[in-house]
Amino acid sequence: MDAITLLKADHKTVSALFKKFDKLGDRAEKSKKEIVEKIIEELSIHAAIEEQLFYPAALECAPDTKDHILESLEEHHIVKWVLSELDDMDPSDGRYDAKVTVLKENVEHHVTEEEQDWFPMVREAMGRKALQELGAAMEKAKKTAPTRPHPRAPDTPPGNLVVGAAAGVVDRARKVGKDAVKRASRR
Repeated sequence: MDAITLLKADHKTVSALFKKFDKLGDRAEKSKKEIVEKIIEELSIHAAIEEQLFYPAALECAPDTKDHILESLEEHHIVKWVLSELDDMDPSDGRYDAKVTVLKENVEHHVTEEEQDWFPMVREAMGRKALQELGAAMEKAKKTAPTRPHPRAPDTPPGNLVVGAAAGVVDRARKVGKDAVKRASRR
């Protein structure tokens, strides 16, 4: 799968999660938390692979995308803060649904700009073969990317490559620990 197709597939996945969230009733707190946890994971991985691989490659082959990339990095930064707040929030909090709505609006804006304004520029500049190779590298990077937001972490190379790898390991270990506690508490 080429890099842009992979990113668009991620966008569709997150959009579907937001739609599921929107259909839930006020008292579906457990389901809301589960969906938000999945949104946090999907967006954290997505942002990491964009920042580590896609944005640097886009900038190299299509220098005219620099302003788009800088704006995207700022949008990611805001989204990571909202994700980190949601990660620590209980769905019973009166601001939980509102925070998810603001997150959704920010993500939709970001997706529209990427897909309409500058993905076509990158596709033309990079070419099919390079996009295929980049897509394969991004797919591989997803397996070790951070699964939680780290808004204070660097978002550009080389810092994001080092911190991202370490954060990915810690995030996955944390999830294993949380899952073990859940299983133990059910007994």
